[in-house]
Order: sequence, then C-alpha cells, then structure tokens
Amino acid sequence: MSDPDDGWPAGAETGFIDPVSMEDDPTELFAGDAGTLDADVRRVLVQLLRRKFLLAEKNRAQWRTLLENQQILESRLHDLFVRLVVDHDRGVAYKQQVRSAELDVPILLKDDSYSRAETLVLVHLRTVFQRERGTGETSARVDVEELEQTVLTYFDPHDHNMARGQQEVRKAVERLVTEGLLTEESAGRYRITPMVEVVLSTAKLSELEQWLRGRNEATA
Repeated sequence: MSDPDDGWPAGAETGFIDPVSMEDDPTELFAGDAGTLDADVRRVLVQLLRRKFLLAEKNRAQWRTLLENQQILESRLHDLFVRLVVDHDRGVAYKQQVRSAELDVPILLKDDSYSRAETLVLVHLRTVFQRERGTGETSARVDVEELEQTVLTYFDPHDHNMARGQQEVRKAVERLVTEGLLTEESAGRYRITPMVEVVLSTAKLSELEQWLRGRNEATA
C-alpha cells in the first residue's frame, strides 16, 4: 500500500478523491445543481423571463451583469425560442417570442393585451413623451389628474359613472408603473420612461390616434 507521504494525494490509496461539501463548491448553488451560470447571471435570466423589461436606470447592477454576459444569456433564451433585445440607447432589455413559418416553434410568451384604459393611457403618455422630446426636453412628466381628464374623454359619454372610470385609469397607471413605463416621483406625479417608445412605435401611435379621432367624431 502506498505511503500517504510518498507524494500521492491524500485518499489516492483507496482510489477515491475526498468529497467537497456543497458549501465549499462554488459552482453548485443547491443540492443537485447542474447549472453552469453564476448566481448573479441566473438572477438576471430569471428577471428577463419574469418581467417585461429590465431597465438600466432601475437595476444598474443587473444591467452591468447582463452586458457582461449577454452572449450566454442570449444562448439560454434562444434554447427556449425567445430572442433577447438590448437597447443601449434607451437602457432597456426585453424579450421577444421567436415566430417562424418554416419552423414548428412552441409559444412560451403569451401576448398580454392592454385593456381599454391602459391603451388610452399609453397613447397619451407616448404623445406627451414625443412632444417633450421634440422640444429638446430630456424627460417628460404627467399628473394622474391630467391622465384622468384626457383618458375619460374617450369613454362612453353616456356613462356617467365617473368614479368607475377614474378607478380604471388609476389601475392602468399602476400596471404601467409595474412594467417600468412610468416612475412615480411624488404622489400623483409620474415621469414617463423611454420604454413607452418601445411599447408604442411611431407608426402604431399614429394608427391609434387616427382610430381615436374617428371614434370621437362618431360619438360627437
């Protein structure tokens, strides 16, 4: 039998390597972990899957991790038929469902459509954002009262339940805050983020505005 001190590693005489506890193994984050990504990279991947957008402004550490590991994150998402879009100018990353006429692609991402109130709020936000940027302003802001007054003009003029309409608008604002399109700076005062340009392109905004004008004329 070999002497443990004859230059062979400890445990070699039995043919086994001393086990390393999970706590001392930096690549295994939990029992049975077969993943290869660092914990911080995994967290970014989960955020990309859970949320619509990852904003550099709100998540600077995660944004840095994303940029440093963009290629591997893209690879993981591509395995799920999901495309990663990184908009450096706006400081936003988001995912898109891959769709193909030539390939049978299972759909992972469902399109969560916006409600009537949410769509109307978005149109107003996008209009204000575009107007302010056109005048050279670097940011645009709105008050919830302004949103209510504008959006409610597109509701059914025969519906006199103002409180219900206001509640719809405020719920719409809450969702857009959650998604990162609005940031509340003070009670009832919001800053519009560049994400509104991603959600509503110029072409889509024009289409919706035209539809709203026609709807207003029909009910006038």
